[in-house]
Amino acid sequence: MALSSSLKSTIVRVKLFGIRTIFGVLERVAPGIGSQWAERLWLTLPRYRGTQRPNALPLAETFTVSVRGRRIVGRAWGSGPTVYLVHGWGGASSQLEAFVPALLDAGHRVVTFDALSHGDSAPGSLGPRRTTIPELADALAAVVAAQGRAHAIIAHSLGCAGVFYAIRHGLPVDRLVFLAPMTQPTPYTILFAARLGFGERISAGMRDRVATRVGVPWTDFDIPNLVDRLPTPPPLLLVHDPRDRETRYADSLAVRKVWPGADLVTVTDLGHWRILRDPSTIERSVAFLAPTADSARQVS
Repeated sequence: MALSSSLKSTIVRVKLFGIRTIFGVLERVAPGIGSQWAERLWLTLPRYRGTQRPNALPLAETFTVSVRGRRIVGRAWGSGPTVYLVHGWGGASSQLEAFVPALLDAGHRVVTFDALSHGDSAPGSLGPRRTTIPELADALAAVVAAQGRAHAIIAHSLGCAGVFYAIRHGLPVDRLVFLAPMTQPTPYTILFAARLGFGERISAGMRDRVATRVGVPWTDFDIPNLVDRLPTPPPLLLVHDPRDRETRYADSLAVRKVWPGADLVTVTDLGHWRILRDPSTIERSVAFLAPTADSARQVS
């Protein structure tokens, strides 16, 4: 018999209480052990809770590409200037399928893929349900190399960080749409520590261990501080709900402030996930990708 939602909620709270208690002890007596545990949790994906939604998409072309011997699974539709849809941390390519019909109607080829350790793709270099931003960026670069130059990329959440990392390392793209982006990861370590009940001793160790594991410093993922290193930042549309509980609206504000010509559309009552199915967001995004997009921009 399936567990009731209230019982599931109680189990989650009990587990969290136990984790917080252990981390509280480790913070005082063994921060090194605590930082190892925290690093593993930080780089572990949440379990995907999404469900397949019925849709009337045309039959897709399925393809695979390889990154250092690891298989990435993707799908493509249509013909024309290619638009890549990039999911976020713990997500799946199917989450952005609501964009496909409108993009096809606008004359685009549409390409989606599951990043390593996500969906139908193989585990990443850290093992099942674990990955990094550079690994996501490498997956995107491999897919683009196989499927053709990116006219545009529409990305969600932490997927935006992976896209920016790929662009900064040479991936060309004409236009970008960032939906509820995470653009400054360091502040999230504070929220992460607060939720799990540890302090600065474990936090500092965790940050050091993650940087070592990933192979680059945290500053390499701070988008607002890196925009000026792009030779020519492509036109960017940001869409974000200030009440998003997963990513900070402040992240989008920080990017708009420094990205030349960036547009920020503020939406309400969409949160982090409904924004991917919102007809107005889809329409606005598709219009932004058109050659006459300048006349379609709306800023609020």
